[in-house]
Amino acid sequence: MSGAALGLEIVFVFFLALFLLHRYGDFKKQHRLVIIATLLAWYLCFLIVFILPLDVSTTIYNRCKLAVNSSPAESNGSYVTLAPSKQKCFKPWSYIPSGIMPIFWRVVYWTSQFLTWILLPFMQSYARSGGFSITGKIKTALIENAIYYGTYLLIFGAFLIYVAVNPNFNLQWNQLQTIGIAAANTWGLFLLVLLLGYGLVEIPRSHWNGAKRGYLLMKTYFKAAKLMTEKADAEENLEDVMEEVRKVSESIKYNHPLRKCVDTILKKCPAEYQERMGRNMDDYEDFDERQNSYPSEKSLVKLHKQVIYSVQRHRRTQVQWQILLEQAFYLEDVAKNETSATRQFVHTFRSQEPENKIIQYFYTPTVEWYWECLLRPWFYRVLAVVLATFSVIVVWSECTFFSTKPVLSLFAVFIQLAEKTYNYIYIEVS
Repeated sequence: MSGAALGLEIVFVFFLALFLLHRYGDFKKQHRLVIIATLLAWYLCFLIVFILPLDVSTTIYNRCKLAVNSSPAESNGSYVTLAPSKQKCFKPWSYIPSGIMPIFWRVVYWTSQFLTWILLPFMQSYARSGGFSITGKIKTALIENAIYYGTYLLIFGAFLIYVAVNPNFNLQWNQLQTIGIAAANTWGLFLLVLLLGYGLVEIPRSHWNGAKRGYLLMKTYFKAAKLMTEKADAEENLEDVMEEVRKVSESIKYNHPLRKCVDTILKKCPAEYQERMGRNMDDYEDFDERQNSYPSEKSLVKLHKQVIYSVQRHRRTQVQWQILLEQAFYLEDVAKNETSATRQFVHTFRSQEPENKIIQYFYTPTVEWYWECLLRPWFYRVLAVVLATFSVIVVWSECTFFSTKPVLSLFAVFIQLAEKTYNYIYIEVS
């Protein structure tokens, strides 16, 4: 089993990332480069989560062997010998041979850095750019990412000035590399603190409020009213932009030098607008330079960017509206069925997607009524209490992370207890 667990998890994580990308994306509508970059980004993120426990269990085993081979007199004051000198260390099932993990983590780290700071932001800005040529799109993407890169350079410059004025450091290539890593980690930790602080509070609270049917239904109504305004604004904005596209399309004829730019803009418009503007076009009307002034290429670039943004915003609000309607109908059905005498769950609107026959056989209307009307609220309350407890444990462990004597972090205490009994499965799960 030497290295077999690592190989199996690498293959499993790849297919997991591929499945999720296929589930939430559309391979037919996306460019191959976008699919590859997104798949690689998801793959590396999942690899860190799945491979890190294997690295921890292997490190504990190697530390145990080092403690067995060394006498207590040779160990320093900060090293705690967990295994007696005569005790045998048990190799974990997921043991990874030495020399593999350093190379593995270097590849994962630097590839993630390249994707995070260079490729993915650049591709995102490139896709939203209104340019009609590759050079124009690249220029726009670089300008849009100037603030993003400037933030990183600001952090890097602060570390560089600190090292330069400190007499204990001499600037060398290895130290510059370390400064770059520290700057990137500082930005990542800043985002982690924001997202973790929000999730530790919001996730337990959302599950606790999920057990309150009336509160959740009123909140959904409020979201629907707010989203309805945003949806109407997106539709109005799209209509205005499409009207501008129609005027430009009618003014710039097919033999105009900028007609290919107009055709590119038309391809980004929704299908119904393309058909509507196509019927109003006269294919045989010639271009006359003596007529009124025509839009410049710069104005077409701006219009192209507005079309991309308006179409994306319109589609996003449409999807959000559909999801919110389904949630509102579901909560209304639950409120109606709570007083049902037959104790069978009745849906106002059936899902258009075909249901699995196995699930339909076991998840009968009676079972659905007991789950939705009786059991699910209590399950959400218990789950909210469990999640709130984990949030408190995480906050406590983060605050006491640097305390080694005594060990106050609960996660560290649990891992040390499992380490003494060589319970590697528990260590990897925790």
